[in-house]
Amino acid sequence: MFSVSVSPISVGSNIFFTFALCSISALVLLLLRRFLTLRATPAYLILPIFLALALPASVVLLVPIDLASSSRNGSGPKAIWLPDRMVLVFWRIAYWLIFVLTWVILPLLGEYIDSGYREPRARIIYSLRQNARYQLIVLCCATVGLIYVSIQNGFDFISIKGLVMALAYVWGLVLAIYLMGHGLVSIPRNLFRNANVSGRLRRIQAHAPKVHDRLMDAVNELESLESQVNQLQQRKTGTARDFQDWIEELGEGTGASDVRAPILESPDTASTVPSVITERYLADLTRRLQRARHMKARFVDEWDRLVQTAADLQTIINSAASKKLDFGTTTRRSSLFPRVKLLTPYMRYQVHSNIIPSVRLIFGAVFAGASVCIIWSELIKSVAPQISIISLTIVPNWKDPKPVGFGGQVTASAWLLYMCSAALVGVNDAKVWGNRALVRRNTYGESACWYASLVARLTVPIAYNFLTFLPKDFRRNTTFYEFLGKLINLTRLGKGFDFIFPMFILLPVCGTFFNWYGRIKNIFGFALAEDEELHDVENNPSGYGLGGWREGRDLIDRELNGFGSLAVSSRGTRSTWASDLSPGNSRASSSSRQRVPQSESSEPARRTVAAPTVIDAEEEDENFFQSFAHRVRNTFETTNTPQWLQRDQLRLPRWMSGDNTTTEEGGVNRLFGGRAVPGRLRLG
Repeated sequence: MFSVSVSPISVGSNIFFTFALCSISALVLLLLRRFLTLRATPAYLILPIFLALALPASVVLLVPIDLASSSRNGSGPKAIWLPDRMVLVFWRIAYWLIFVLTWVILPLLGEYIDSGYREPRARIIYSLRQNARYQLIVLCCATVGLIYVSIQNGFDFISIKGLVMALAYVWGLVLAIYLMGHGLVSIPRNLFRNANVSGRLRRIQAHAPKVHDRLMDAVNELESLESQVNQLQQRKTGTARDFQDWIEELGEGTGASDVRAPILESPDTASTVPSVITERYLADLTRRLQRARHMKARFVDEWDRLVQTAADLQTIINSAASKKLDFGTTTRRSSLFPRVKLLTPYMRYQVHSNIIPSVRLIFGAVFAGASVCIIWSELIKSVAPQISIISLTIVPNWKDPKPVGFGGQVTASAWLLYMCSAALVGVNDAKVWGNRALVRRNTYGESACWYASLVARLTVPIAYNFLTFLPKDFRRNTTFYEFLGKLINLTRLGKGFDFIFPMFILLPVCGTFFNWYGRIKNIFGFALAEDEELHDVENNPSGYGLGGWREGRDLIDRELNGFGSLAVSSRGTRSTWASDLSPGNSRASSSSRQRVPQSESSEPARRTVAAPTVIDAEEEDENFFQSFAHRVRNTFETTNTPQWLQRDQLRLPRWMSGDNTTTEEGGVNRLFGGRAVPGRLRLG
């Protein structure tokens, strides 16, 4: 009898991998649905963005599978593994699709959407022209690199291929290290800060004036551009007739005038329409109008979420005395089950006051430890890689590495996922991206392309940087190293850059941790990244002055009571702009916003909204004398006029008034030729 060795078949791993890819695709679709309107977004935009998000997510899954597949040594399946040939095919598909999407398709598509032209040919020409400068810089760098590689290894196809992959990796790694350094600090720090409810409310209030100012600027900008469209619609002669359909399309998206116009700055009257209307002018106006509309939608959404969060935090603070928390009878957007009350008011208070802060502290400690481990591994991998913490959690035995099991795969996925998440969180901290932002169900197409390109550009460099934490012999057996690592290490410069440059992660880490960017802003007047809310609270703890947290608190209070720039119709519902409402609702909202509450007496109240009391929030920042002065001032400001001093009770005698009236224009002034009627002179 002959013994036949049968190689194991990865049937279970194939099923798991297929199910994981389907799950990733479903999650990406849900993510797109949150930030884009799928029905209104064209397919040529949805498909590239979907691939730019799904492929990097599959890379996070493919790296642990590659580790287990390359280390099994022909033994039975001990983890999720795939044949080497299948892993290589997946790496080629994922890498080159990501490369083409990042460097060609998404940049061209973003400028195509943002062009403002109507015809596809004009859009394509504009997109090519806008990307020509960027591509020219890349081509110059590639030419210099090609000369260097040709001198080192000769001019052949492998050298050119390695040069292209190495340059893409270097640019992605530089950006990834910078962003990941910010995220490794901001993730645990935000969890620690948000565990304190009053401190979180104070930071939100300090951030409110800036968001409100940007919202008002966005409204003014949109009003100015819509006034230009109205002027164009009034022109029926000249060159405007040639673009009448285009002008009518611009006017279709123009809504009614906003009721907040009296409290805003007047529109820019200097921005008049030129006498000769050209296609370039209309394209520029269309582009600016699209950006302004999405800018308004962005800050409407941001202001709405800020007000909602501040109201929730204030409710939590106010419930400390009664130990019962009730957010109101209306639907809260943050609730997964809006119509089902799963918790009693007492249990809800315990959850929001004790359980959630404790959970945030625990996760903050865990993520802080993970950040320290990643930073330590980046610094030590080129000097003493055997004490790298990440490597020890995946491959405990350095000298005799065993095949990676399922636990090692889960650990590797967790490390890689946290590194990618830290880089994406750093995108919000580093404020060098212009006006791009993600808005719920209303993200601008160019912003969506840019964010998808950024996600795709960061994932592969972070994945290979994670692979450098592992033992040298263990790393070189992987398919990922055979596909990408050899070409990156083709020259001596590539080998040194791969291990030396990640040490510079200390620069963004220290810059975020010690707030170097705030000091740079104070010296030079600009900032790349800064925790502005904490900076404002620390520099201005009393909250007085323009931009203080007291101003933000007043803005939020007026908004919640229906006297702000947004009309919050009910507690917990999404606030709507009056210009976006129906005519009847717009009038009702306008009348309710312009109405000033009256006191019980006949004198109007001086302050329309009473500021809610924050327990142990204001008193801790004031000394005895400041507190006494504030109490005295508040006493005089809030005291009503006595009845015996009111004007209705002081009636002049008949011989002084001249008649039985007590008007301001009558009385003694009439005896001396005063103004009996406003605007008319009495000659006597």
